[in-house]
Amino acid sequence: MIAKFTRVFDIIDYRLANYADKKTLNNFVNGKWSGYGIKDIQNKVNNISSWLLDNGFEKGDKIGFVPNIGRPEWMMVDFACQQIGVIVVPMHPTASISEVEFILNETAAKACITADSGIYYKIFPLLEKLGSLKHVFHLEPKTPGYFKACTVKKTSAASLEAIKKVKKTINEEDIFTIMYTSGTSGTPKGVMLSHANVMSNIKALLNLLPLKNGERVLSFLPFSHIFERTACYAYLTLGVELYFSQNRESFTHDFKTVQPVFCTTVPRILEKMYDFLQEQRLEKSALKKWLIKWAMSVGKKFKESDSYNPLYTTKLFFAKFLVLNHWKKAMGGKLRYMAVGAATLRPEIGRLFSASGIKIREGYGMTETSPLISLNRYDNTTNKFGTVGIPLENIEVKIDVPVDEDNEGEILVKGANVMKSYFKRPEQTKEVFTEDGWFRTGDVGKFVDEKFLKITGRKKDIFKTSSGKYIAPEPLQDHFNASEFIQQSLIIGFQRPYITALIVPHFSLLEKWCERENIHWTSPQFMVYNIKVAALLKNEIDQRNETLPNYKRIRNFTLCHKEWTTETGGITNTYKIKRGELAGLFKKEIDKMYK
Repeated sequence: MIAKFTRVFDIIDYRLANYADKKTLNNFVNGKWSGYGIKDIQNKVNNISSWLLDNGFEKGDKIGFVPNIGRPEWMMVDFACQQIGVIVVPMHPTASISEVEFILNETAAKACITADSGIYYKIFPLLEKLGSLKHVFHLEPKTPGYFKACTVKKTSAASLEAIKKVKKTINEEDIFTIMYTSGTSGTPKGVMLSHANVMSNIKALLNLLPLKNGERVLSFLPFSHIFERTACYAYLTLGVELYFSQNRESFTHDFKTVQPVFCTTVPRILEKMYDFLQEQRLEKSALKKWLIKWAMSVGKKFKESDSYNPLYTTKLFFAKFLVLNHWKKAMGGKLRYMAVGAATLRPEIGRLFSASGIKIREGYGMTETSPLISLNRYDNTTNKFGTVGIPLENIEVKIDVPVDEDNEGEILVKGANVMKSYFKRPEQTKEVFTEDGWFRTGDVGKFVDEKFLKITGRKKDIFKTSSGKYIAPEPLQDHFNASEFIQQSLIIGFQRPYITALIVPHFSLLEKWCERENIHWTSPQFMVYNIKVAALLKNEIDQRNETLPNYKRIRNFTLCHKEWTTETGGITNTYKIKRGELAGLFKKEIDKMYK
């Protein structure tokens, strides 16, 4: 039956026919986890579709979504739009009002639904500015502006017949979503994805995700990302129980109460958990510090193939028993698998988590590719830490003409997952496709061991110093970020005589270090100017410089007192550094490093 359904909303009928369970979608309400069965979901989806048709929505109309973390209602409204041909246009909750206005205006969206009343009141004034916008709603019950279609109890036979009639007109090549992406610079571009695009990814995932009917998965990534949306569609198809986390503050509670076996995540979340172990190493207890350091050193050498090495297996047993198992317990105790995407994960972190019994598998994708292009597999032979895995079976990947001396080149992709085009951007669409139909990702990489894809940076970020040396900044940033005291870094050097860097320290670790060294701690804003702190960071940089050729070494650096985030600036909604924005914000500091 999997081969028969071709549109994303067909997943509901497939689930109903194969897994008629009562806990398909679950969220935390009134102090307990509450589930919706697939039959309830189908009814609610039809009710919402009926409301949309009754209120003048037609095939091809657009509705803006401003979700946060996923929830059952988002998936129901999503499916309700899909099955009557209404195109969903998700936007990030961190997007500025001007960006939201731009997207709603360009797509001529007839409605916008937000996660809560806070975002709703920011967008509501656009009703008077945008002629096409007729409705603004939110999903916060019992408050003005709530999208009441979610509470409709029953759909008439006539409405069901109308829905059925529209569904028959929708084919796999129809657009079901427009996902806006601005990347690290430029005006937002709407990526037009068809049902066929996303279904090709879902069907490929069904053979790769190690999940069984009835197992539990937890979702906590933003539903405005195609990565999480596609994952949630795959979960429904696999028959697992999908639980939506409440918010960032509830992660610990949600993992412990749900006890999932699988989740998708981004490197930043794993890095924060890794930082916690690093903080423990700075405690006063000498024994505790030694145990954690030893266990981490064992974990960082982890290889699945070493399970047959008696000496390493013995060391790993004690490392897990004494230290590493605490991670797994904190995440519910049953977590076995995680898929990591959106940004680069440092290999030692992937090894460390895998050593604790949670198989970390890094993948690679883009909004334009629905999103997955490659993934490390969950067996013990087709995974390689430090790479983004093997291309999916239905996707072709090749390396274009090398762009640097390491014989790396731009990654090109061809497959059913590649987008139709950018919305109303024919010239930009033409630019990202070769004459023979390959999609230019803009990422630079190479194949390792002839089959594992390794990303080494963005093509547009590679620069040449004034001495004529090419620099790919991302690998260098990862190299220096491996220091326990460096949280983020930005390598500078375009048309400059040597390399410098902007550095954001790990302030929680730095504070503990200051306490241990009897250095008076005030606040990050002042500590970045502390002579002893600067000396510590210089020593960390110097150590890592030793393993690099001269032209790649950091000669000067500036400490920044704020983490770069989507809220403070400098980071995209997919966790990539906005190089141009940060260079502009710190222009004076950068210029000073070269005087």
